[in-house]
This record gives sequence, structure tokens and C-alpha cells, in this order.
Amino acid sequence: MSENPRKKTILRTLPRTFWIANLMELFERGAYYGMNAVLAVYLVDVLGFRQQAVGLLQGFVYALTYILPIVGGALADRLGYRKMLLVSFSLLTIGYFAAGNFTSYGLIFLFLLLMATGSGLFKPIITGTVARTTTEENSGFGFGVYYWSINLGAFLAPFFISWIKGFDWRYVFFSSAAWCFLMLLPAAFLYKDPDRPKSTKPLSQVMKEALLVLSNSRFMLLIVVYSCFWILYFQMFGSVLWYLRDFIYRVPVDQFMQKVPFLKPFKFDAEFVTIINAGTIVLLVVLISRIVKNMKAFPVMAAGIIIGAGGFLILAFTRSAWMFIAGIAVFSLGEMTAHPKYYSYVGMVAPQEQKAVYMGYAFLYGVFGSLIGSNLGAVLYEKILLPVVPPEGAVSSGIPLSAEAVIQVKFFWLIFAVLGIFCLGGMLLYNRFFSQDTPKTNRLALKVMQGIYSLILVAGIYFFIDSLFLSSQIQWKTFLQSLIMMALGGGGIGVTRKK
Repeated sequence: MSENPRKKTILRTLPRTFWIANLMELFERGAYYGMNAVLAVYLVDVLGFRQQAVGLLQGFVYALTYILPIVGGALADRLGYRKMLLVSFSLLTIGYFAAGNFTSYGLIFLFLLLMATGSGLFKPIITGTVARTTTEENSGFGFGVYYWSINLGAFLAPFFISWIKGFDWRYVFFSSAAWCFLMLLPAAFLYKDPDRPKSTKPLSQVMKEALLVLSNSRFMLLIVVYSCFWILYFQMFGSVLWYLRDFIYRVPVDQFMQKVPFLKPFKFDAEFVTIINAGTIVLLVVLISRIVKNMKAFPVMAAGIIIGAGGFLILAFTRSAWMFIAGIAVFSLGEMTAHPKYYSYVGMVAPQEQKAVYMGYAFLYGVFGSLIGSNLGAVLYEKILLPVVPPEGAVSSGIPLSAEAVIQVKFFWLIFAVLGIFCLGGMLLYNRFFSQDTPKTNRLALKVMQGIYSLILVAGIYFFIDSLFLSSQIQWKTFLQSLIMMALGGGGIGVTRKK
């Protein structure tokens, strides 16, 4: 009885703008995860694109949503949160709607990039609103509501998508467009800009800060190492979905779902990967947070990475639909264990006088993780698993996999499980040799990052030559990827040399 008044007091301390912002977050994340829960399957199964082409598209789209908040936050501070909300929801609405109306790879790519632009501009507005409408006393609760809004949207939307895609796949995109269009109403008529400092950062200062962060080799090394874990995460939107479609015997789960009133209208399909991931977080995040809240950041991160890799180990050694679910849930448990403590760890290793700036760039793991993860998963799926996909109807009939297919499946998922262990090893080395901000650690990190950038540049040059001169015909997707790699490697070398 004594807890209720306290909870009501906390709720009443949060202004209306806070709740409107979280409602927008719920709908925007629902639109985003609802569409992305089935995007990879739609592009391959319905439109007939190759997995590598889909991986390239997804890598760009996801990476853009992590890059644009750098500029989006500065624009929102200067132009106003409400104005930028109207811009972002307009871009999201147009992007989703147009992507559902075209079947051309280039046009879908273009309009999904437009959608990603709206999503990237949207992100810092909501986090900024939550930060500016909460106080030291209720900020923990406020950001907890924000985190729940994200995962609740990701959990609920795929159920609707599972039903609506049966009528027409285009409705998946149209529903996401509709949810974003509806959010234009509260943005226009209900949302009020929270109080913010009169002096806001000009874009030139934002760019200087970005250069400052990108030239810090010790910080970038942490981003690169940790992004290996997010290569695993981005398999949830590509290779995991194709694997479920091609190799998992789903009848036992479908039969169970028929006995549960709420689940009876559904079939266990691609969108349930997102439901399992988000649902696990919604159910367990509070418990996990309480368990680890007083523990040091690095051991908790390491434990989360091990657990996440364990999820892929489960995928490697089973064809059971129930064990498939267990694998996704175990990875999700690792994700919710490691990721919150990552931000605490960034705060520890960032330069003391510039913690706030560096915390603002901690999300760059998503750029590397999405660009590499989406492409790597697609390429490996085409080369390793696609040649051993069982004949049509064999999986739904419960016919066992061939010995060759079993070997290839194990090999495929063990690559990602080992990548998780590699990430853990990298984090252990980083914590041992680079966690302290000293001249020695900075010099050593500079040498390591120069080596990494050089490898990326060399690989980019190889793929550039291969795409134009060594293949029977020009490989435009490989050519585009090579340009990105050369730009990243060359740019990184240039920045570190100036440093």
C-alpha cells in the first residue's frame, strides 16, 4: 500500500510533453520494427532480390539511422524540436508509403533511405525531450519509460504485421506509413518544445566535435571492438529470418499457438523473431537491471557478450523450432545484459573533460555493426546455406536435413558464435591495455587503428579491382561496397595521421 502514492507522485512529476514524446516513440518504433521484421523475407521471397543485394540495402539503411542523429540533434536544438518532429514524421510517412508502392530495387533503396533519414532525425529529438523534461530525481524512471516504449513498439507491431501481410505485402509498408502520419497530429497540435539553453551548438561545432571523436583512436578502437557484438544483432533482420524460412520445422510451435487464444490467429513466421527479441527484453529487463545495477560495467558487458554468443551456438546445433526460439531469447538476454553497461563503460574510458561529447557518439557501434553485419550475413548465407536449402515442402513435412546441410548449418552459425567470442577477447584486451586515458595507451591505440584502417583500405582496393576488372561483368554492388571501404580506410588513415 505504501508504494502506490510514491509511484503516483513520480508519474505526476512528468509533464505532458514527456508522455507525448514517448507515445511518438512507441508508434515510430512500431513502424520501424514492424516493417523490418519482415523486410528481408519480402525483398527475397516476393520481389526476388538476391540475399547480397538485400544485405547491402539493409546495411546502408540501418547505418544511416545511426549516423544522422549527429546532425539531427544539432538541427533540433537550433530549429526547435517540434519543427524537426514534423519534418521527420513527414519523411518517415513518405519513405514507408513510397517503398511499398515500388518493386524496383533502386527505388525501394532510395525511399528506404528517405525513411532512414526521418528515423535518424527523430532519434535525438525524443531522447532530448526525455532529458529536458525529467529531473535528477525522476530521470531514471523517465528513461526507463523511454526504453520500454521502444521495446513495446517492437513487440506489438509485428503481431499486426503478421496478420496484415496475409492480405497484401504492401500493407506492411502502408501501415508503417499510417502510424507515422498519425503522429503528425500530436506533433502539430499537442507537443510543446521543452525548455532548452538559448545558446545552441552551430553545425560547425558539431562537425568539429565529430572530428575530435573520430580522431581519438582509443575511443574508436572501443567502437570497432564492441561493434563485433552488433554484427550478431543485425543477423536478426536478415540471415536469421532466411534460416527460419528455409531450415526450421515450425509445425510444433504452430500447433502450440493454436491452443493459446491470443496466438491462435497467427503462424510462427519471420516477424516472430522481432517479437521474441523485444518480448524477452520487455519481460526481463527490469529484473536484469536490478541484478547488475551495483556490478562493475566491464564484467557485466563480458557476461552479456558470452550469453549473446551462446544464443548463436544454440542455433548451430538444432533444427527444433523451440530451440530456435530459445536461441533468439538467449541472445536477447545477452543483449540486454551487455548494452546498458556499455554506456557506463564509455563514460569510464572517455577523456575526463569531454565525457558528454564522447557519450553522444557512443552509438557509432551501430554504423559498423550494420554495414558489416547485414552484408556479411547475406554473403555467407548465399555461399554456405543457400546451396543446401532443402527442396520445397521438405521442411514443412519434417523431413530431416541431409548430412551436408547439417554440417553447413553448424558451420554458418558457429562463425557468428566465434565472432562473439572474438569480440569478448577484443574487449578483454581493450580493458587490459587501453581502458586508461594515458599518452602510452593513446599512442598504442593510434598504431592499432592505423593498422585496421590500412587493412580496410587494402580490402577496398581489392574489391574495387575485382568488381571492375576480374569479374566477367561489372559487379556494381561490390563496386559500391569497395568505394565505402576505401573511403573509410583512407579517411581513417588521414584522420589518424593528422592526430
